[in-house]
Amino acid sequence: MKRLFAITLVLTFAQCVAGAADPPKPERFARRWIYSNPGFDLRKDDQAEQLLELIARAKQAGYNGLTVRTGRLAKFEYLPPAVYYRNAERVRKAAEAANIELIPLAMRINGYSNGTLANNPNLAEGMPVRDCVFQAKDRQAMVADSQNLLPFGDFENFSQPDRPDGWGFVDAPGKVSFEDREVRHSGGASLRMENFVTATEHGNGRIFKKLILKPWHQYHVKVWVKTENVKSPGMIWVRAQGDVTQKKRPNLHRAYWKVKSTQDWQLHHAVFNTQHNGEVWLYIGGWQPGSGKLWLDDISLQEVAGINLLRRNGCPVRVTSEDGSVEYEEGRDFQRWEYPKMGRVRWPGFYAVAHPEPPIFLTEQSRIRDGQKLKVSFYHAVDHFGGGGMHACLSHDEVFDCLERHLKLVKKVWEPQTYFMIQDEVRLAGWCELCNRPGVTTGQLLAECTHRCTDIIRRVDPEAEIVNWSDMFDPNHNAVDNYWLNRGTMKGSWEGVDKDVTISNWNRGRMVPSLKFFSERGHRQILATYYDAGNWKQGTQKWLTAAEGVPGIDGIMYTTWSNDYRHLEEVMQIVR
Repeated sequence: MKRLFAITLVLTFAQCVAGAADPPKPERFARRWIYSNPGFDLRKDDQAEQLLELIARAKQAGYNGLTVRTGRLAKFEYLPPAVYYRNAERVRKAAEAANIELIPLAMRINGYSNGTLANNPNLAEGMPVRDCVFQAKDRQAMVADSQNLLPFGDFENFSQPDRPDGWGFVDAPGKVSFEDREVRHSGGASLRMENFVTATEHGNGRIFKKLILKPWHQYHVKVWVKTENVKSPGMIWVRAQGDVTQKKRPNLHRAYWKVKSTQDWQLHHAVFNTQHNGEVWLYIGGWQPGSGKLWLDDISLQEVAGINLLRRNGCPVRVTSEDGSVEYEEGRDFQRWEYPKMGRVRWPGFYAVAHPEPPIFLTEQSRIRDGQKLKVSFYHAVDHFGGGGMHACLSHDEVFDCLERHLKLVKKVWEPQTYFMIQDEVRLAGWCELCNRPGVTTGQLLAECTHRCTDIIRRVDPEAEIVNWSDMFDPNHNAVDNYWLNRGTMKGSWEGVDKDVTISNWNRGRMVPSLKFFSERGHRQILATYYDAGNWKQGTQKWLTAAEGVPGIDGIMYTTWSNDYRHLEEVMQIVR
């Protein structure tokens, strides 16, 4: 009996030791964050209260991290008022009490670098215009030929029913597209489009024209638009396609219009650079706009020069005689060429899609004579997506000076443990002389830029962790050839991301190869899910399934682009 008791005691002790030796299984996602976009403006007390409520709600739901916007600290001449800092302190203390880490956004290098550019709008990335022909008259020079290249854009003539003269084609004449003599902006007629869903399989309503234009020149499209109950007005815009012999033709104009569902006649603009293309296919209208009616009238296209003209190192202005034999000097032959309001429309850092063309004013001692033709080369910024969003140059030292100064302010205000670098959707890069260096691809250029940004954080806050978005460093996503308006390839950009930088992965189109790519490179990863629309439950579950067995995935992030926190708790329930 004693021997049996002893054996039982030994076995029980052994089981206890064995159980103690096995540590508890760690939680699958140690980092459970909320990506808050556009976030909250702490200059306003009511928005600060909303952020405090979100922190309390995040804690209750099981989150432990929340990103905070910091763009107000990037405009050094327009730093926020005292109320901002008071509210920031309230938010920081509330987050600390709730054990919610605040992760400030920093090192913004993307198509929304307007905060940095507010300090110097000329730091935007520029696209070249080469040998645009100007003509001098009355002591100033302007584009020599500014004729309207679409004289039939007034829709006055229909030789065939519902087919406007001059255009290459119009979608479904008599079914989608109609001559309208009752509703027009001017003259006797306009083009009306409707029945997008019922009359065709593709659901489009567009007009098209094949154009022969000058390579590396700037062109301005103007379109008067009227709508009535259009379901998806954001799908009404202009496409100017180059490389027309390719199966997938790149779009030279990528900015969407802000058309309303119902609006009276309103003028909309599109400015594009032809790049190397002599032939451009121009489309205007709606791509699956849904229900409703759309009217177009008084469309024009003109060669222009100097819209969003850049004046900085890497973006030189060159003025020569028509034959190129004489190069004229700024200061001697002509005054400084610029548009003083460039990048300062409405407020610093905001760029107009189109503005009046600045003339080149001649000096009293100019060698340029009245009536003389010139060739003018320059660089201009490009609105990449509509609404004034603009890219900063990836190479200019002043850009990085601004980023470092901003980071120091962020550190002082937020005292963070982690910084989230915003280097996603780089859509216009590699063109200015600082960036377009021999033997350096745009992907390598972004790698250099990312290294510089990482080094700044290491220098300013050595103990901090760093997170960056995935897409521009992912060969399964945007690190590819000819992405948007970038020069050449973005491949190789991933070489600029240090192994200890965490990747926030949002490639839901190719989850498995993307997660595998970064895992094999040794990065920790955070899954970015939700995105405000679609079947978000299924999308979240797909992320969880794709992450099974992939090493290094230790975080998940509720990602909203429109401050939509309706499903905050439900996402965390799926995760857990």
